[in-house]
Amino acid sequence: MFNFYFGVGFALVNFVLFLLCYKWFGKMGLFAWIAAATILANLQVVKTIEMFGLVMTLGNVIYGTIYLATDLINEKYGEKEARKAVWFGFFTLVMTTIIMQLVLVFEPHESDIAQPHLEAIFGLLPRLALGSLTAYLVSQYLDVKLFAKLREKFSRPDQLWIRNNGSTMVSQLIDTFIFCIIAFAGVFSWDVWIQIFFTTYVIKFVVSAASTPFIYIARSFKHPEEAQKPSV
Repeated sequence: MFNFYFGVGFALVNFVLFLLCYKWFGKMGLFAWIAAATILANLQVVKTIEMFGLVMTLGNVIYGTIYLATDLINEKYGEKEARKAVWFGFFTLVMTTIIMQLVLVFEPHESDIAQPHLEAIFGLLPRLALGSLTAYLVSQYLDVKLFAKLREKFSRPDQLWIRNNGSTMVSQLIDTFIFCIIAFAGVFSWDVWIQIFFTTYVIKFVVSAASTPFIYIARSFKHPEEAQKPSV
């Protein structure tokens, strides 16, 4: 049970740091958070843990905060800014992948101790990298569009939880499906593939639901750039 209780505390740390990033740095902080979270999620995913008898990867909590950030940008600054944030995160991930693949090409000195560790973290198979990039771009773009559509039907301030969880529930389902298909189809048997798909999605959705109070808290923060009319 250690991993479960520690995981709860770990999630709270992520949410609190997210709030502080927005509180102190405003919209710029949200863009920075998305950039950092896309990188950290792809670093954490190489570590596997066991919880409730199931083997799972890390990265789902920090990845879930990306949806939290784009939904908050959509809520306070408009759909256009949210789309820009999605592309900013995508560029950050592509940039990191390209640069670190080039770093691995350099021949290490005989005294070097970092090369095998860098290869273990950044030497991702092209299939996994493609799955991650494709799933991110499609699901995040879908999340922005769904949030905007839900805001048209559920526009009251107290209905933010519907907009947030509704858009995230659908987009994370698509995200999980795309990644698992590209990365794992044919690698595992279909019964194992279904288990990976199901557990990954459930964890992401639980994290999203748990983050709901934090998006309400973040929405209450006021920043000078909010005086500008949200762009759509």
